[in-house]
Amino acid sequence: MRSSTRRISSLLICALMLGITAGGLAAEPPPAAGALLERALAGPLADVEEIVFAVREFGTDPHWYANFGYWSSDPQKMMYGPDGGRLVKLNIRNGETEVLIDDPRGSVRDVTVDYDGRTILFSYRRGGSRHFHLHEIRSDGTGLRQITDGPYDDIEATYLPCGDIVFCSTRCHRWVSCWHTQVAVLYRADRDGGNLRPISSNPEQDNTPAVLPDGRILYTRWEYIDRNQVTFHHLWTANPDGTSQMVLFGNMHPGTVMIDAKAIPESDKLAVIFSPGHGMTEHAGELTIVDPRAGPDVQPQARAVKGAPRRVRDAFPLSEEWHLVARGPDLVLVDASAGRHEVIHSLPAADRARRMQVNEPWPLRPRRREPLIPDRADPSSEKGILLLQNVRRGRNMDGVESGEIRKLLVIETLPKPVNFSGGPDLVSWLGTFTLERILGTVPVEPDGSAAIELPAHRPVFFVALDEDDLAVKRMQSFVSVMPGEVTSCVGCHEDRILTPEAGRDHVLLALRRPPSRIEPIDGVPEVIDFPRDVQPVLDRRCVPCHDFDRSEGDVVLSGDRGLHFSHSYWTLLMRGQIADGRNAYGNRPPRSIGSSASRLMQKIDGSHHEVELPEAERRLIRLWLETGAVYAGTYAALGTSTVPAGGLLPAAYDVVARRCQQCHALPSSPDAGRKIPLAAAPASGAHYQRVVREDEPAARFAVNCLFNFTR
Repeated sequence: MRSSTRRISSLLICALMLGITAGGLAAEPPPAAGALLERALAGPLADVEEIVFAVREFGTDPHWYANFGYWSSDPQKMMYGPDGGRLVKLNIRNGETEVLIDDPRGSVRDVTVDYDGRTILFSYRRGGSRHFHLHEIRSDGTGLRQITDGPYDDIEATYLPCGDIVFCSTRCHRWVSCWHTQVAVLYRADRDGGNLRPISSNPEQDNTPAVLPDGRILYTRWEYIDRNQVTFHHLWTANPDGTSQMVLFGNMHPGTVMIDAKAIPESDKLAVIFSPGHGMTEHAGELTIVDPRAGPDVQPQARAVKGAPRRVRDAFPLSEEWHLVARGPDLVLVDASAGRHEVIHSLPAADRARRMQVNEPWPLRPRRREPLIPDRADPSSEKGILLLQNVRRGRNMDGVESGEIRKLLVIETLPKPVNFSGGPDLVSWLGTFTLERILGTVPVEPDGSAAIELPAHRPVFFVALDEDDLAVKRMQSFVSVMPGEVTSCVGCHEDRILTPEAGRDHVLLALRRPPSRIEPIDGVPEVIDFPRDVQPVLDRRCVPCHDFDRSEGDVVLSGDRGLHFSHSYWTLLMRGQIADGRNAYGNRPPRSIGSSASRLMQKIDGSHHEVELPEAERRLIRLWLETGAVYAGTYAALGTSTVPAGGLLPAAYDVVARRCQQCHALPSSPDAGRKIPLAAAPASGAHYQRVVREDEPAARFAVNCLFNFTR
């Protein structure tokens, strides 16, 4: 059907008269209407007559990724915006619009156009349904067909040069490790939705895949392996079959969300949205040009586009200087060479009053297919092979001697099947947000090489161990192999612009025999649970001197249950006995995380009042430290608590409030006197206070210690 025809100039005048905001910002007065568009129509838009885009209203969650699925504790609370969505075609030469799909009870998102310039791929939640699925339609509004279905959300799709489709999907059955919403990762399917399979094993979000000029997939990967959970969401690449996953830009430096990246035509550069901090609603951010040719860690290679407005979305690069972007209810043309931008289409006043937004503009014109990259994965296999050339070669490896690293501990980070908080809940105290499964060890050859047979489709990372099995270096990212894949890396935390060392006279020792199979570790659970596995060791070796009736050194290591954790677990954290890399920014120096850095390990070797643990107990403690020093070793603990039901807790807090907090309130500043502060009740959110400086009273007298539900 056709909507009423409006001229661009009329829309601009209407928008200015109404003073309507866009994306939460007051609408900026544009330059002379039509001036930039006229230049673009004679330049990068010379062969374009129409642009297609989606119109919908946003949800209320501020996170960039929380725009599909439902809230974990309330399946009726949907994360997408209110009903009402359209797929619209705009003629940029006369300003006329044509509505291809109008669903007052549904929603349309993630528009892309096929290589033929006539077929539109998008994600569509039909009226009355809960899930987004992939659909196609011809640019004349005919031929609507549904590609995927099921109780999942399939979003952010793009065409591959072979004709298949790559997209993000909740079929992985995963939950954000630090939020209440679902995860979508990369999947691939035939044009008709058949042969659907995952090509990513990320425990967290993948976003906005696109195809690079060489045929690889460019996408955003969010991850945090025992490092800060809100600062590592950068640009990665993979082959269309999921092999050769590799960082392209970012990942070594904490920073903004890099998303909606697309290759700039006739250029080696990318147009990317840098969504500030931990990201903004619907990927809003700053239009940025990234040149990755100098390597993934050269931050000056990213520069903001001159003249682009703030908080834009869904950039489509026409050239290095010209870009289409969405901004609130407006479609905006940016000319970086002139340092200017111009609104070339605005939604009607009724849409603006509803806070409807323009999304994903895409010109309707043919384009060249990228080269085909042959599939290297073998679906019949359950394993892949990773070759590590030299474990000592890499950044931040100073002090690691040749031959010092003898083994690699292989650990799998386990995705969360559900989540009920913005933190790790009872898994840890703001340390690791996921459980970590011990798979075993593989040897490192004297020349530093290792060839490893890894299970496919599993996110794993490595801890480099010395001759005493203590941690030398820890990987704070994950790697995975596709079935049948053979891949390699140069070193441990390698510089990504390095190439393998050439040498005719030396064949890596790891290649002189078959790849190492992971050797399981006997006598230790795959996932260690502190109350079940570690506390009995403390009871035997430590509690005789560190209990309530005999608290040597003012330390209690009894397993009595506090508000969330046992008193012993809280005390070990508060007294700095564990080095778990919490909120670290990646690539820590050697021996700074895990067993080598843990003061607890130094107390069980016989030097602390002759307390020397048997090897089996020492191994258990060591591996507990290497796997994030978790409290609850099961995701079944998510959403639970040691606090008994009923009225005991409110009554107890009332006593604390009346008898204690008048003198022992939390100080307003670190210099607010020497009172012993008491943490407030959980209702205030203070039960997620960070572990502060070692032995600081705010930690020593927090509610986790004040309440004892065992005695």
